[in-house]
Amino acid sequence: MEKGNKKGAKRAPPSTSTSNGGSTSWEHLAQWYDGWVGEEGSKHHRRLAIPTVLELLDLQPGEKVIDLGAGSGVLAPFVHATRAIYTGVDLSPSLLGYARRYHGSQGRFLAGDSRYLDRVIGPEGGSFDAGVFLLSIQDMNPLEEVLKSAAWALRTGGRLVILMTHPCFRVPRQSGWGWDEGRKLRFRRVDRYLTALAVPLKPYQGGKAGVSRSFHRPLEDYINGLGNCGLLVDCFREVPGYSLPQAKLDSKADQTAREEIPLFLGIRARKL
Repeated sequence: MEKGNKKGAKRAPPSTSTSNGGSTSWEHLAQWYDGWVGEEGSKHHRRLAIPTVLELLDLQPGEKVIDLGAGSGVLAPFVHATRAIYTGVDLSPSLLGYARRYHGSQGRFLAGDSRYLDRVIGPEGGSFDAGVFLLSIQDMNPLEEVLKSAAWALRTGGRLVILMTHPCFRVPRQSGWGWDEGRKLRFRRVDRYLTALAVPLKPYQGGKAGVSRSFHRPLEDYINGLGNCGLLVDCFREVPGYSLPQAKLDSKADQTAREEIPLFLGIRARKL
């Protein structure tokens, strides 16, 4: 994904560790992230990501929802509006502070690592009707541990919804837009795809706060990972974007690219 390159297309903060055991918490970027996303979420959250998540969740009153990598809790008011019961989990104390200040009356927010939900919610394993990764899973690692933990939290028949930048088209530092002058065509170039990558993105706050890290994985890793945890995929949503670099040659070509090349991928899986 080009999270560090495109304004607005920011993922929610991670809550797990890197492959070498280091934390991927966004505690060091919490102030910057809050300034970007704030109480209501970025325009990508509001226009694309959250509506897709709500469609896939299809929440009913009284259902229990766990939001993994909740960050500042932008999903909480939307879940609350359905009269479902919201729980957000994140590793960053500062982001949880923002979440409680903004949305504390609309759900509860717990500090913890999404790989170890049994340490966060204790005996409530198997009691959630739905789980959500809202633009957060590509900042989490290892994938297998995160998915296994999410599956543990769900009841039989419960569903897990993942909303992420589309891994087939948005590979950090390995994909981008191009222009075919002969065909007057805006195209998407992908230089690498099958190799899993841990990519440091650009520094924020002038480099003083450090960098974020994105974990690219091919789509098969997500589908097989869900299946290995007893989660059966039953719905896909490929969500086109609406923002490209400023058109310099042909606005019609840019519009076609926006409509045809997905920005986000939504996946819903149910626990067998």
